[in-house]
Amino acid sequence: MKTIPLRSVPAEPIEGLVSVVMATYQCGAYIGAAIASVLRQTYRNLELHVIDDGSTDSTPLEVAPFLRDSRVHYHYQPNAGQTVAKNAGIRRSRGEFIAFCDADDIWLPHKLAVQMPRFARSERVGVVYTRSGRMDAQGARLAIDESDAPACPTGRVTSELFRLNFIPFGTAVVRRRCLDEHGTFDEHYRMGIDWELWLRISVHYDFDFVDNETYMYRVWPGQMSSDWRGRYDHAFRIMEDFMARNPGVVGEAAVRDAWAHSYTQRARLRSAISGEHSAALQDVARALGLQPRSRVAWKTLPAIVLAATGLRNLSSVHRGPKRARTDS
Repeated sequence: MKTIPLRSVPAEPIEGLVSVVMATYQCGAYIGAAIASVLRQTYRNLELHVIDDGSTDSTPLEVAPFLRDSRVHYHYQPNAGQTVAKNAGIRRSRGEFIAFCDADDIWLPHKLAVQMPRFARSERVGVVYTRSGRMDAQGARLAIDESDAPACPTGRVTSELFRLNFIPFGTAVVRRRCLDEHGTFDEHYRMGIDWELWLRISVHYDFDFVDNETYMYRVWPGQMSSDWRGRYDHAFRIMEDFMARNPGVVGEAAVRDAWAHSYTQRARLRSAISGEHSAALQDVARALGLQPRSRVAWKTLPAIVLAATGLRNLSSVHRGPKRARTDS
């Protein structure tokens, strides 16, 4: 595991500096709004490190006006990927706390003000997260199906987190000591790097939750998270690696439930996005083998069967009826 150890930081008051890391690549259209949202925080004791991971668009021009604010620091590096870029930002930061804002998203003004007091409750609180909203490429709010919203557990959350990454990345604030002790993002992974880091920290620290929306996640065609196949390939690797490094931390029942959940979610995407209905059915079968009572898997199964059958029927209609054979 290639994580970057950090220097030790002397203890500071809870009302200490928050270092915000913004790794960016080709986000010139959005980065100005992202930076402005960080600087509009009502919690003023912060610094912002923009790590430009080799952008060739207008990113430097968009960042330039903000450099008049002494809290903003711009760093350019040859393209190395988001994991390396985020770690570079963490290494350059000076705060007792680290937070993240992707260059195509925005923070709401009260974000840090509602989160920072939670760290005062206990030195064992390592990460504080919140709810998030969604917006489209133009910044218009998108509706969210609240009935499908994940639970937001607190305390020692390893088992729940192993099943599902319920922490919206840009909402999280992490105590720097957690990174000093347990490393930063694992550079062996290209995706899912936040989930892997939270899992590692969750073994040793408590997580807290603020029931406020503090972050707006932008949905647009160019974002990395649209690569669902790569996302699940990495998720399965992360789960396997975590179990190997932390045997017994997650109970057997929770492990089976987590794998079943992941197979079911991948099945849905395989069927809906790529039309891979046979492979999707195999994933559902794996899920039910691990968790025979999974309501989500049983609900997913007929939807995939109907999608596959409907396409076959439609194809048969387009081909037309078979002609009766005639002998001359």
